Amino acid sequence: MYREWEAAGVPGAVLWSSVSGGSETRVLPDGCADLLWSSRNGLLVAGPDRTAHLSRSAPGDLWIGLRLPPGTGPAVFGVPAEELRDRRVPLADLWGRAAVEVAERVETTLSAPGDGAAGVLTRVAQERLRAAGGPDPLGARIAGRLSAGATVAATAAEVGLGARALHRRSRALFGYGPKTLARILRMRRALDLARTGAPLAEVAARSGYADQAHLTREVRELAGVPPSRLLTPATA
Repeated sequence: MYREWEAAGVPGAVLWSSVSGGSETRVLPDGCADLLWSSRNGLLVAGPDRTAHLSRSAPGDLWIGLRLPPGTGPAVFGVPAEELRDRRVPLADLWGRAAVEVAERVETTLSAPGDGAAGVLTRVAQERLRAAGGPDPLGARIAGRLSAGATVAATAAEVGLGARALHRRSRALFGYGPKTLARILRMRRALDLARTGAPLAEVAARSGYADQAHLTREVRELAGVPPSRLLTPATA
């Protein structure tokens, strides 16, 4: 059972909750970083993934997460995104005693009325963003242009950076270079279009792939399975 909703007060962020049925879940890369609370594992940080992450939980495990948009994670977690790439890290490893205090705030909400752990995660992110002066605005600009289908070269020119500087800033903001982020965002764009019922050949053309075979190869490399597996009711 999974649901998600807007995180008020954290621009672009999404709250989500899930109760595990005990089966493996394929989490596709999206350029985001998550602040997580698990009924079994406590507070964790999920860094930006380059390929699909296979999540395994025991039946009945509760997960609550705050998914931060691309480029926002470093301002909240206090480390460059590349240090968290492809990792699930206990929050205490990053924040020390401050993470213990957050855990205590979460535990207090579990038996009390109100917005519970989701509210705590949101408020913590708000506090961290205020202390950091907000996320680096360059992150939203880069991700926005790449998400819209702009080339890496055009994006670099628009934000006023050379190729090497864009690569360095992207690794710090997103965990990987702009080409990898562009591939991930294009895949997400293509899958969203495919879920509307558009044929895969049309999806490939409209999403900037050379052809349907190119789309299939890219999705398989990033998601671990072909598009058809992701678009069936059981796995979508």
